[in-house]
Amino acid sequence: MRQIPDRVFYFFLKRAYLEVFLILSMVSVAEAYIGPGAGFAFLSSFLIFFLTFFLAIFSLLSWPFRWLFRLLRGQKAYQNSQVDKVIILGYDGFDPDLAEKFMAEGKLPVFSQLKKQGTFKKLKTTTPAISPVAWSSFMTGCDPSKHNIFDFLSRNPKTYLPDLSSARISPPSKYLKLGKHRIPLGRPEIKLLRKSQPFWKILGEKGIFSSILRIPITFPPEKFSGHLLSGMCLPDLKGSQGTFLFYTTNPERIKKKEGGESLLVERQGKMIKTFIPGPENSLLKKPEEIKIPLLIKFGDNPEQAEIEVSGQRFRMQKGVFSPWIKLSFPAGLGVKIKALARFYLLSTSPHFELYVTPLNIDPEKPALPVSHPFIYSSYLAKLLGSYATLGEANDTWALNEGVLPENAFLDLAYTFHQETEKILFNALSKTRKGLVACWFETSDSLQHMFFRYLDKTHPACQATCHLKDGASVIENLYKKMDELTGQVLTQGDERTCLIIMSDHGFKSFRRGVNLNSWLYLNGYLNLKDGAATSEEWFKQVDWTRTRAYGLGLAGLYINLRGREAQGVVEPGEEYQQLKKELVEKLSGLKDPDLGTAAIHRLVDTEKIYHGPYRQEAPDLIVAYNEGYRVSWDSVTGRVNQKVIEDNLKAWSGDHCLDPDLVPGVFFSNFKFDIDQPSIMDIAPTVLDLFGIDRPSYFDGQSFLSVASPAASAKINKNDRIESAQKTKKARMNGKRKRRQ
Repeated sequence: MRQIPDRVFYFFLKRAYLEVFLILSMVSVAEAYIGPGAGFAFLSSFLIFFLTFFLAIFSLLSWPFRWLFRLLRGQKAYQNSQVDKVIILGYDGFDPDLAEKFMAEGKLPVFSQLKKQGTFKKLKTTTPAISPVAWSSFMTGCDPSKHNIFDFLSRNPKTYLPDLSSARISPPSKYLKLGKHRIPLGRPEIKLLRKSQPFWKILGEKGIFSSILRIPITFPPEKFSGHLLSGMCLPDLKGSQGTFLFYTTNPERIKKKEGGESLLVERQGKMIKTFIPGPENSLLKKPEEIKIPLLIKFGDNPEQAEIEVSGQRFRMQKGVFSPWIKLSFPAGLGVKIKALARFYLLSTSPHFELYVTPLNIDPEKPALPVSHPFIYSSYLAKLLGSYATLGEANDTWALNEGVLPENAFLDLAYTFHQETEKILFNALSKTRKGLVACWFETSDSLQHMFFRYLDKTHPACQATCHLKDGASVIENLYKKMDELTGQVLTQGDERTCLIIMSDHGFKSFRRGVNLNSWLYLNGYLNLKDGAATSEEWFKQVDWTRTRAYGLGLAGLYINLRGREAQGVVEPGEEYQQLKKELVEKLSGLKDPDLGTAAIHRLVDTEKIYHGPYRQEAPDLIVAYNEGYRVSWDSVTGRVNQKVIEDNLKAWSGDHCLDPDLVPGVFFSNFKFDIDQPSIMDIAPTVLDLFGIDRPSYFDGQSFLSVASPAASAKINKNDRIESAQKTKKARMNGKRKRRQ
């Protein structure tokens, strides 16, 4: 056996000490967990300290042996591999039609090179074409009925109310009462509802290490041989999917805001005293919201304000985001919950207005596991600085609700994008062999919010299109992703396979269809006596006289007896007949104002899903036509007299329509001879590249089963470097011009 050089041993010894430090630095009086609707649960500090210290010492002593084991195992793992490294860049929502347009105009040189010398194809997405569904199929190689994710939301058949489809957190069952407090005597259950296993877990079992960065539907993080930072559907500190704060002295600006909380404040001379509402404190017998003081002071400069919070003082300039500010929420008994937020001063006069991002879980001292191993998030924070942890950090609702101006939204989104780039390149620099997969949200959220600039007659344009260069936002986005791709290409060699893919494409969202209103007006859904409309979440719906209802972004459910709590439709013939009737009536549903078809077709899930979780799927999936999507009211269970209406929000692009209309993209530096690739084909392809057999339950097929890998044409390394150098030079020239 080859002797380990001293420098290698001391490197691992140093790393082990760092690991001990990181673990101990995160141990406060207690460890806190939070999730959607579950609040906090805290554990015994002594037990946590003892176990953590023991594990840290064990980690320190075992590092050399674990390193040797991985070295020997890794040599064997790559015996049948055709690559040393696979890099997957997930550009959420990257659209093939727009990519082709910009490539034809000469604006995407790196993607054009990949198309010419490697592979470029439209990538078939899932049914429905919704991000958590598609990314779950990407990682498992299976259709939704095998991984159990059918939408962002799933319905509770007992209450008809929505649940988050990806994860569920249940509080501990036993508590010890101590005065006004209660001490949990066990851990809460943090449960991932996605089923099947991601392909990187299979890689790990074969000795191939992976770094999985922000890939959606990876919360809570699963144990495997690699590093993972959770992505989409990881909550904020309040347990929501992102709740921003908006402070104002203007009572006319106070109203209920989707995705945010408005607080009316009063100016007292040259200061404002208010608070930041935090998570619910379930250490109390009667849980209540934890609040920390927030003090805003004003000086002579009307463009500035000074903020004091959590023992910190910093000056705000109007129109400029603060850096990440660390916040500490005391829960009692010495427990403090750590968060991160950024502040944006909108105005000081005539009215004061301040925006605060959703409270991100502090990755350095996370209140719940956001990474695997647990210390990975803290390691990144200490190495690279604070970063967003919220699954969908780009605050689309703040722009939708008119709180954030468009330029501020772009500034914030690209800051988050840069954080992800740093995390990605850190992983690439440390990966000689294995898999690195990274997800970028920016390409999705910017298209959601700025598609109206590509559609000049969009109904929302008159009220929301104010950005001077708004028409170039999406083009600039695609250019930026092209630059990033060029930079990543330089990180590999001839035995590196680069895959760029998206989960779906994009189309304009001009008109919304209230599915529940149509069901109501056509006698399939009924309201309680005296009600002509229903508030959100079906508040006025009479379930004893309702046969069908819509929930989520694409689902239509039958109120089935024996399944739903107040089901009225009999299983068997009546159930099948009702589905057939709805398919016939809703397929091709005409927009009475425009005369076009709003709904392209309905899909009976019994005919496309055959996995073990097909019973959890909607009974029918509504595939909307281009320009249409389910309306905002319908998603939240509101019922009214209007079936189809204009979409007047800044959120003007979407993909929740017929999957055939919104395929994703597939680029690679390898030339794959494929005709109609599916998002489910990527998992078996990666396994095949590493010489690992595809599991029998996969629905996807390896691209290598079609084309001989020996005949795969790879982009010449010098070409990659030349392209990246051109990209870098163009970027530097652009920066120089902006400075001038």
